[in-house]
Amino acid sequence: MAGPVPSAVASAGRNPLTQLTLADLRQRTSVKWRMHPPDVLPLWVAEMDVPLAPAVADVLRRAVDLGDTGYPHGTAYAEALGGFAAGRWGWYDFRVDHTTVVPDVMMGIVEVLRLVTDPGDAVVVCSPVYAPFYAFVSHAGRQVVEAPLGPDLRIDPAALDDAFRRARATGRRPAFLLANPHNPTGVVHRRDELETVAALADRHGVRVISDEIHAPLVLAGARFTPYLTVAGAENAFALTSASKAWNLAGLKAALAIAGPRAAADLRQMPEEVSHGPSHLGVLAHTAALRAGGPWLDLLLDGLDENRSLLATLLAKHLPSVTHHRPEGTYLAWLDCTALGVAAEQPTDEPGVASDLAGPARMFLDRARVALSSGHVFGTGGAGFVRLNFATSPEILTEAVTRMGRAVEASAG
Repeated sequence: MAGPVPSAVASAGRNPLTQLTLADLRQRTSVKWRMHPPDVLPLWVAEMDVPLAPAVADVLRRAVDLGDTGYPHGTAYAEALGGFAAGRWGWYDFRVDHTTVVPDVMMGIVEVLRLVTDPGDAVVVCSPVYAPFYAFVSHAGRQVVEAPLGPDLRIDPAALDDAFRRARATGRRPAFLLANPHNPTGVVHRRDELETVAALADRHGVRVISDEIHAPLVLAGARFTPYLTVAGAENAFALTSASKAWNLAGLKAALAIAGPRAAADLRQMPEEVSHGPSHLGVLAHTAALRAGGPWLDLLLDGLDENRSLLATLLAKHLPSVTHHRPEGTYLAWLDCTALGVAAEQPTDEPGVASDLAGPARMFLDRARVALSSGHVFGTGGAGFVRLNFATSPEILTEAVTRMGRAVEASAG
């Protein structure tokens, strides 16, 4: 029999990552906690182990009490993002009239691709990169062209220039799908790097679409630069939401934003696309951006602590596994190639995701820790795993300890 349901709302002044126990989390019914058997510690999909921010919980509770569960209306979401962008990133010329609401970031990306590319056109990505980029681009009838990241996991201008040339040669209207910040590596692109992207895109006639869903999750030591604030990005687009920073994946709503020279394109987006977002989602995301700053600051402090804890744990329990210290997101990209784990076939365990191979499968089978398998992130991902450290220090410690024991047992 399940225990009492924990409070859905974060306690004021406390790190949100320390407020729920493993027993509390196992009562959740989302994919993170139900994809795998209950003995598995899930550190894979991008869900955080946090209660709701009070500002979000309050607006949802009021909507439920009023029966306010109809269709979304108005521009409050975009206005809230504009205020947040000005305060956090210095984006003072944000234009509400250059935005439109979309169901979520990936669906918005597909709709923008339909506006600025044709079937069969090339879409460039910097691999290894967020796995759904490949699936959504392909399902939209476009082809993926990879521009691999450099050895430092940052954008390689030479590789991007070459990819843009190839993309231009394969179709009339190529595009570049940018992860800003980058997923899975946690790299936060500098302004000078984005200026280089804009210059190359202009030279080759490539339209840039920037996925900025992790934008609020930049950790100490780095600074987020909205792509549309970069010189030369006037004909580009950005997609964002409060989904990742406030753990609102189940409350669908996102915004597509156009640069000044792309606003006319955005106005061509079919009106029915705006029917997809949830009204409760719009309310939640608006409240997060408008009044969820204090909660976000506590979360960022907690993520920074976990980032340091992860480095300590890896050094102690998995010294042969290396990683670049993430500058943003709550994702760590772990190089497990030194473990010598073969690229095994996907697991056939009932109820387990079928895209696991290599070290991710080994850690699931032998350590009962679920991670994202690097090979699904494209070229450069084989032998890596992606670990979500947005959990309690206790769960993170137990997970890495288990992983270390599994490696030791295999070596023995």
